[in-house]
Amino acid sequence: MKILGIDTTGVVASVAVVDENITICEFTTNFQKNHSVVLMPLIEEMLHKVELTLSDMDYIACSQGPGSFTGLRIGVATAKGLAHGAGKKIVPVPTLDALAYNLCSNNRIIVPIMDARRNQVYTAFYKFEKKLVRVSEYYASDITEVLEMLKKFDEPPIFLGDGILTLKESIKGFELA
Repeated sequence: MKILGIDTTGVVASVAVVDENITICEFTTNFQKNHSVVLMPLIEEMLHKVELTLSDMDYIACSQGPGSFTGLRIGVATAKGLAHGAGKKIVPVPTLDALAYNLCSNNRIIVPIMDARRNQVYTAFYKFEKKLVRVSEYYASDITEVLEMLKKFDEPPIFLGDGILTLKESIKGFELA
C-alpha cells in the first residue's frame, strides 16, 4: 500500500512516499519560502525520482494540525486537490501524534511541542504501553502550564518538536530528543 504524505504545519514542508513500513522517498525543505511556492514542485520532483505517479498511490495522508494556519490550509487544499483529481482517499494525521511516534518505544512521557509563538505551544502527552497512547487532551498552552501539568506523571518527560528550539530556556534541564 503506497501512501503520499504531506506536512505543512510548521516552517518545514515535507512530502514522502511510504510503502507499508518502508519510506521510499522523503523530501523536506526548511527554505524560508511560502509552502504554496514549494509544495507542488516537491511532490512532482519526488514522484519523478521514484518513478511513481499519483495513480500509483493508494491514499494521500495530510497533517491536520495543529500548526500554522496558512500552512495547514495550503497542505490540506493541496491534498484535497490531488486526491480529487486522482480519485484517492485522504487520511488525516494529527501532527502531534505523528511527532510522538518518533519516540514510540520510549519509557518516558513523550511531549511533542510545536511553537505557537508568545511562549505558547501546541502539545499533548503520550506514553508507550505496548503501543503509543495519548494520555492527555491536545493543548494550546503556555509552556509554564505544560510543565505544571507534567507533574502529575511519575515518568520523566522527553520533549521533541520545533518548540524545543524557541523555548529551550523554559525546558532547560529536561531531556530533549
